[in-house]
Amino acid sequence: MLQPARVEVARHLEQYRAWERLMLASPDNSAVRGSFESTGYTLCVLMGKRCAREAVDAAELYLSRRRRTPGRSRAQQ
Repeated sequence: MLQPARVEVARHLEQYRAWERLMLASPDNSAVRGSFESTGYTLCVLMGKRCAREAVDAAELYLSRRRRTPGRSRAQQ
């Protein structure tokens, strides 16, 4: 299965968090809300999820996992 590049996931997650902070500070600002929702949608597409909250959780989990070498157990790494 194809996986998104970790660098791209990290970049979009960082953007999502930045827009989230701005949106929470200015919930009535439609431009900020639109950008926040757009970054959430991008994460949904990258992570294959249907809602932004699931996409953020999946992105955080994906970034927290170390790359494992095929054929090696965790104990051997």
